[in-house]
Amino acid sequence: MPADGPHPASPPRNPTKSVRIGRATIGAGHPVAVQSMTATKTSDVAATVRQILELERAGADIVRIAVDSEKDAAALPAIRGGVAANLSVDLQENYRLAPRVAPHVDKIRYNPGHLYHHERSKPVRDKVAFLAEAAARHDCALRVGVNCGSVDPDKAGRFGDDSAGEMVASALEHCDILDRLGFTRYVVSLKDSDPVKVIDANRRFAASRPDVPLHLGVTEAGLPPDGVIKTRIAFEQLLSRGIGDTIRVSLTVPNDRKGEEIAAGRQILEDIAHGRFRSVPGNFGRRLNIISCPSCSRVENQAFVALAERVRDMAAYAQQHAITIAVMGCRVNGPGETDDADLGLWCAPTHVNLKRGADTLGSFGYDEVLSRLKQEIDRLITDKMAQLEGSGAAHP
Repeated sequence: MPADGPHPASPPRNPTKSVRIGRATIGAGHPVAVQSMTATKTSDVAATVRQILELERAGADIVRIAVDSEKDAAALPAIRGGVAANLSVDLQENYRLAPRVAPHVDKIRYNPGHLYHHERSKPVRDKVAFLAEAAARHDCALRVGVNCGSVDPDKAGRFGDDSAGEMVASALEHCDILDRLGFTRYVVSLKDSDPVKVIDANRRFAASRPDVPLHLGVTEAGLPPDGVIKTRIAFEQLLSRGIGDTIRVSLTVPNDRKGEEIAAGRQILEDIAHGRFRSVPGNFGRRLNIISCPSCSRVENQAFVALAERVRDMAAYAQQHAITIAVMGCRVNGPGETDDADLGLWCAPTHVNLKRGADTLGSFGYDEVLSRLKQEIDRLITDKMAQLEGSGAAHP
């Protein structure tokens, strides 16, 4: 059900300002809007229009599109002409495309950390002003999208092990910049693959800026059903406290199943509204944890989704060990957002880069990487068991 009409399962909201995104309005007591993101190549107009329409039929209030190139930007007028959806565009590292895309969308999402990588001599404030001017001129909202794996380098490491603190500081800084520029039509998101950190960061931000609407999500939540469980943990703790105005359930699924993100989001909202809270295993997060990014247009090989499923199935024997494996589908999330995992796979068009922590172990074909990954899992288990025995602790 689109946000234009009432949604019966909307819990009470914090009294934030309202932000209009096309025909949808979030914040200020409006129903929680449910979002998803296209997974087609944005330059493929027919496929992208078809998926936007499918997501709308599934109940999406807002649909996000990634724009990574001039070719993607050039496709937007035709996409806009084929749909009436409330469209958000994700610029990531391409903030300079804002004037090209703004006439054809309703919201622009930018990542404060990625602003650093281009025109490094230009002050961050000037880059934000560039985005705000384009948005204001073309009747767009902005989303300040802070991600755990791509925090502004100026903030990284300044808070010790408090990665949630880094995210909150970055979000607050950008809110202050936008406020001083006189641009107030913005929302914020603070995302991590760990639902506990998502809860922590969003509660802290909401305490400092209760006026700012929040977009909630657990980034790279992974394959269902675990991806839905991780997201539910965060949403139950935040939405039940009135924190959160729009949501996305980020699942690793094939293109033709993207509607599952909407269905999962609607179900969580309805459960919370009716007081139906699901119990969560006490050891969730202290056992095998496979995180994987949602399929989107940046995925360079759709075999990534099948690979994530194969990793989950192969690694099932290590279920009781506290090992995190990250499977990322593109160059944007892959290199940086696998660093904090015990083992990481980021998928290029023809090969998979295998990492142990921040160290790259090599590149392997899609059909050969699993055997090497299993060797690394076995090595990690052996190391962890040896550490436990050396400390006298009980085995997991």
